[in-house]
Amino acid sequence: MPEVLPRLEDAPLVLREFHAGDVPLIQDVATDPFIPLVTSVPATPELRAAQDFISRQRARLRDGEGYSFAIADSTTDEAFGQVGLWLSNLGQGRASVGYWVAARHRGHGVATHALRMISAWGLDLPGVHRLELYVEPWNDASWQVAEQAGFEREGLLRSWQTVGAERRDMYMYSRLRRDRS
Repeated sequence: MPEVLPRLEDAPLVLREFHAGDVPLIQDVATDPFIPLVTSVPATPELRAAQDFISRQRARLRDGEGYSFAIADSTTDEAFGQVGLWLSNLGQGRASVGYWVAARHRGHGVATHALRMISAWGLDLPGVHRLELYVEPWNDASWQVAEQAGFEREGLLRSWQTVGAERRDMYMYSRLRRDRS
């Protein structure tokens, strides 16, 4: 695994390391009704909580957890969200991906483009043969992003994950190295 997070560019987006200039984005999404429930985004817009989130994202590669990228505009560097590739199952040839985009940036193809970028890159990493992602069935926008990015729905995982205080079902999606076009 590299020691430095790579910078992935495909205009108009760049996937890059989080930095201090991303604090306003984290403070904004901390008030989203869903993002803090299913991610490590803090549920408070306090400055220290946003700074701590950024520090944790920057440490994920060093700690062997995976790659946490800010999704940003390739011209202005304004961050729109996050996409990550997580390596807890790398020994079995699998990695998982996840993404979120701030509400004001949704509906413009940002998540789909970022997911395509990280998927193409991730499937070229040594040992990664399968990418997986999980989406709640009610979250039409997110599962449409997955499908538009080339992921296939494999089925419903019942009571798969705790979200907030409840066990929730999740659709299982995958994209395989051999699926690349």
